[in-house]
Amino acid sequence: MRFSRIAAITFLFLLAYNVGNTQIYDPVKWSFSSKVLNDSEVELTFFATIENRWHLYSQDIPETPPATEFVFEEISGYELTGIVEESESIEEYDKLQDMVLKYFSHEATFTQKVKLTSSGPVTVKGYVYFMTCDDTKCLPPTEAEFEFNFNTDQPAGTSETITGTDVETGSDNQKPPVAAVGELQIGETGDEAQGETVDMPDNIETETPSVDVTTPFDQEKRSLWAFFFVAMLAGFVGILTPCVFPMIPMTVTFFMHDNANKRKARIQAIVYGLSIIVIYTVIGTIVAITLGPDFANFLSTHWIPNVLFFLIFIIFAASFLGAFELTMPSWLISSADKQADKGGLSGSFFMALTLVLVSFSCTGPLVGAILVESAGGIMLKPIIGMLGFALAFALPFTLFAFFPSWLSGLPKSGGWLNAVKVVLGFIELALGLKFLSIADQTYHWGILDREVYLAFWIVIFTLMGFYLIGKLKFAHDSDLPFISVTRIVLAIIVFTFVVYMVPGMFGAPLKALSGYLPPQQTHDFDINQIVRDNTKVVSIGGQSDHLSSTCGDRPKHSEFLHLPHGLEGYFDYDQGLTCAKEQNKPIFVDFTGHGCVNCREMEANVWSDPQVLKRLREDYIVIALYVDDKTKLPESEWITSEYDGKVKKTVGKKYADFQIVRFNVNAQPYYCLLDTKGELLTTPRAYDLDVDEFVDFLDRGITEFKKRNP
Repeated sequence: MRFSRIAAITFLFLLAYNVGNTQIYDPVKWSFSSKVLNDSEVELTFFATIENRWHLYSQDIPETPPATEFVFEEISGYELTGIVEESESIEEYDKLQDMVLKYFSHEATFTQKVKLTSSGPVTVKGYVYFMTCDDTKCLPPTEAEFEFNFNTDQPAGTSETITGTDVETGSDNQKPPVAAVGELQIGETGDEAQGETVDMPDNIETETPSVDVTTPFDQEKRSLWAFFFVAMLAGFVGILTPCVFPMIPMTVTFFMHDNANKRKARIQAIVYGLSIIVIYTVIGTIVAITLGPDFANFLSTHWIPNVLFFLIFIIFAASFLGAFELTMPSWLISSADKQADKGGLSGSFFMALTLVLVSFSCTGPLVGAILVESAGGIMLKPIIGMLGFALAFALPFTLFAFFPSWLSGLPKSGGWLNAVKVVLGFIELALGLKFLSIADQTYHWGILDREVYLAFWIVIFTLMGFYLIGKLKFAHDSDLPFISVTRIVLAIIVFTFVVYMVPGMFGAPLKALSGYLPPQQTHDFDINQIVRDNTKVVSIGGQSDHLSSTCGDRPKHSEFLHLPHGLEGYFDYDQGLTCAKEQNKPIFVDFTGHGCVNCREMEANVWSDPQVLKRLREDYIVIALYVDDKTKLPESEWITSEYDGKVKKTVGKKYADFQIVRFNVNAQPYYCLLDTKGELLTTPRAYDLDVDEFVDFLDRGITEFKKRNP
């Protein structure tokens, strides 16, 4: 049967929409195996296969987010020898959690040695408690059960397919031969597991959802493109320095001296430009090969490279400000210059090399800054950074060699070139603080709290503004008889930036600078928090005052769960629904978690917006449901899951199950707008930092609620 075009498109759209917005993720597959070490000792291996863009937390991290944990049942017949060892993890500083986190990508191996104390059949069983996240969402903590049987009649070396996982044999590395393996139960354990094997549904989706969320792969591509264009901008700025700009007419004259053969001269100019690109790109390639992606983790977290980078930026800044000149050895420049005098294509290459060496005192800090910024990234980043810089740097020389008549339009060399260097010095000084801040936050030195960091930036950019208007002068600066329009415009921009930063000293979030500033919680004097604390009225019984977002009873779990930005709300769905009915307001359900980094990012960058806060505070009943909270519920509040048939006894498991059963989604953050009957008002929303879209999302819910409740 053939559909019409419109019907087919509509069908495919609805199908894609349904698949993209109703997903249960299962990004980690576990396999278990064992190897006999001697007559009484065996080694258990737990191997995790992790899908691309997801990561599994290490055992060696703080309580939040949940670390991977191995729990063994106390059964006679065996003893654990030592602790669970794990393969090498990735270690990075997380600015939202304000701590160093360790995690695994692609795969992870854990081993535990066990001593068998009985000659009869021995069973070793328990469960792995773990949590997984990607760059846009986190999943609730999950338990994967394992069981090993020893001294049985089952021959060693067999393999068995386990629910969602294959246990393989014959490997001496990460998957050793299996002595005997039972069934792997996905889900919960102990008295909640009820001894049953739970098969995960066949229709589990593991692709990125089709909601308007930028995937980590897309983010990586955008990050590389952004870095490429920033590097190109640095290349253009390098042209405007006193070491380089005067060389443009000299270089063009060199290529155009032979008017009889302009074609040959232009070919040499092309080779000259390409040689500049090759030289800088080779530098980036060497950095990429010698450092590589594994070394990037060390660079991004350890205090030694970050303090070193900070000192490098300070040296570069001092050079730009005129304290000294960074130059290459004279013999190296002379050797390259002699080779350039030979002419021909090789002469063009060595002339390019001479330019790179001679201009080092001005371009060195720019190139060094690009390499330092790229060293902690992926392997391609230094190559892309140097390619972008070289393209911009070589372009003017090549174009002016082709069109020498353009030289008449160039501004004359003068004091403005040194002013460019000085401004770059101020910028490098400010950016260098970022690396010291990373080390400070990682090791909790307390040197650069948020307000101290901001104070440095305010002073640095204020001095830059005074320099631009001629109120500050360095030794190498020429006299400034008048201020040009360009300098006035730049000064206005700089002073405006300073004024923007000043409220940050009193706790303003300064979201535009969130990637460079220390976390908000390091701020000693946050006036917003003080005002919220002082205006929050607490009654005699310790119950919150009857604000617009809450009803009579004190919200359950409010003694240990809290909403950000001084919002009032609930942490129990039924209690929040009752309040919504009393006040006849729509419900904002926030599926979140203590270990959900992306949830904190949404709260810091989206919820903090005044438009969003106003709507949440005045128009909605906010219900935050923590899917990873371990608080035990009273027996009267236990539920039996419709999804896996197991009893849920904690706050986290109850609401993780509620999210799966009610919305067929298990990722956080996830936001749902409901009416007083618990029905959806509009399409739920996941991680997305677009504030305007989030405001529109809230407004659609309010409009639909008013239609249903005129």
